[in-house]
Amino acid sequence: MFEVFKKELLELIRDIKTLFFVLALPMLIFPVIMALVGFLGSQAALKAEQKVHTYYLVNEQYGQAYAERVFYHKSFKKYAGDEQFTSIEQLKQAVREGVIDVGIYLENDPEKTLAQGKQANWQVVFNDAQSINFIYDRLRSLANEFSDSLREQTLVSLGIEKTKQQAILQPIQISKVDTADKRENLGEKLGAFIPYLLIPLVLMGASYPAIDLGAGEKERGTLETLLLTPVTRTQLVLGKFLTVLLSSLACATVTVLSMAVWVSVAIGFVELDTVKSAFSSVTGADFLLIFALLVPIAAIFSSLVLAISIYARTFKEAQNYMAPLSMGVFLPILISVMPNMELSAKTALIPVTNVALAIKEIIKGTVDYGLLSMIVIASVALAALLLAFCVRWFSKEEVLFR
Repeated sequence: MFEVFKKELLELIRDIKTLFFVLALPMLIFPVIMALVGFLGSQAALKAEQKVHTYYLVNEQYGQAYAERVFYHKSFKKYAGDEQFTSIEQLKQAVREGVIDVGIYLENDPEKTLAQGKQANWQVVFNDAQSINFIYDRLRSLANEFSDSLREQTLVSLGIEKTKQQAILQPIQISKVDTADKRENLGEKLGAFIPYLLIPLVLMGASYPAIDLGAGEKERGTLETLLLTPVTRTQLVLGKFLTVLLSSLACATVTVLSMAVWVSVAIGFVELDTVKSAFSSVTGADFLLIFALLVPIAAIFSSLVLAISIYARTFKEAQNYMAPLSMGVFLPILISVMPNMELSAKTALIPVTNVALAIKEIIKGTVDYGLLSMIVIASVALAALLLAFCVRWFSKEEVLFR
């Protein structure tokens, strides 16, 4: 078995392409993704922040003070064309055609409606399909300022002092006291994202060598030579399995180390004290726990991809089988980010989902070590079952010589 393992390992080391996917890519993927997401997000936000929108205001006489606030706001410029719009439908059409960016329809005068004990109805017409859009928030903020001034004037006219107005308008003030610390808050939001990177990379680390060790051997015609050696088929499978497992674990190790390094680097550059204090509490022991969870997952993937590779006739056919498997891995990860999905005695038995949930709990700092042990036992049992199936699969002539 170990002779087969040494042979396959030497061939794996000589394969530059596989080494790149197993070692180099995990080292690069975290800084590239972090830098790319950060750069694109900041650029999109900056562009949206600085964009000046063309507006058209209908019934300006109903809110002169508001119209002045919008006119002098740095994010808006008044429509200078010759077209006239008098209704909501006309404003909608103008926005769709790109004539204006936003239409503001003042249906009635707030001073008059306030005297009647009613609310004025103003509408903002714009395209809200953009991912980052400040139009509505800014116009609403300006309207709220105008509304506050009207309310204050009305209450003063009724004999209510400014100092008492807030207490009358809101007799009870409720404040939130959050029992979750900063790490738990950020871990809940970002912890679910990390398994999306870690687990598929572990699968990738097993897939590339497995394809070559099974379907590749068939295509090159070297599998028959291996079968003629004085080594049992169980030993052959175990030797190949250890090679694939080592490759997957190497990918997992590099991935976790890369994540730890780049998180520490990011902490040094991030200016937000909240982010710093949260991630600085993620210790080396937490990263070791994440790695320990990835080991049985690596064994599960190694057994599975090796069985698929043994079944495939050619290298290309094995690659075709790996594609839906890669997509299938995302399904249990997706389940882990569903609302109210938490690590429990039930979810600890769901393959892949349990590890994704456990990684999130580790990042949050709220992991239950009893459930963690259950996950490891369940994952190891599944890996052993799949390995036994792989050995049985390799013993069938109709599979080896399809």
